[in-house]
Amino acid sequence: MENPDFKRSIRSFVLRQGHLSTAQQRAMDEGMPKWGIEYRPEAIDLEQAFGRAAPKILEIGFGMGGATAEIAAANPDKDYLGIEVHGPGVGNLCKLIAEKELTNLRLMRHDAVEVLDNMLPDGCLDGVHIFFPDPWHKKRHNKRRLIQPPLVAKLASKLKPGGYFHAATDWEDYAIQILEVLNGNADLENTADGYAPRPDYRPLTKFEARGIKLGHGVWDVIFRRK
Repeated sequence: MENPDFKRSIRSFVLRQGHLSTAQQRAMDEGMPKWGIEYRPEAIDLEQAFGRAAPKILEIGFGMGGATAEIAAANPDKDYLGIEVHGPGVGNLCKLIAEKELTNLRLMRHDAVEVLDNMLPDGCLDGVHIFFPDPWHKKRHNKRRLIQPPLVAKLASKLKPGGYFHAATDWEDYAIQILEVLNGNADLENTADGYAPRPDYRPLTKFEARGIKLGHGVWDVIFRRK
């Protein structure tokens, strides 16, 4: 995903072509009418969208949705809103929702920045997850990174007091930047002395476990709204 301030046309992602399998297309066609929330430039009532009062967690860029489904299944007392633009991931997560019979997960296929600006009221979220965003590892592309001060300011305004912002990356350079950006926001405070231990609710992916065995690092950064 891309830094929303890199282009005049503000976006939270870079649209890449991906093959949408027949099964993913079918899952999306069947699932989005049930679990999808359409973008409209007007405030949404999240309790109405989920049909209950419960903590609301936003995830930006859920990829193929495996970790998202696992988190939602393990935390039935919380509601999760996942935003992703790539069709294969949306279709795959629809498939997982059906298989796991999840009732606490809703999906949006739209630019997260526009959703933040136009649909989510201030102070409506209990948490925000951004796990393994595109690192744009070449230095000349670093400005494309998603987690930059303007987006963090938007996200902080949507958090309730005490709500948390959790980012994870396997690129140390990006981890350093994320820590600097969050430390620079006056509305947020670190929950740890630097990087945080991986919380139990964030599952260890196969890719991550393989990287750890090879000596690669993963950094979690968790801040709270003051």
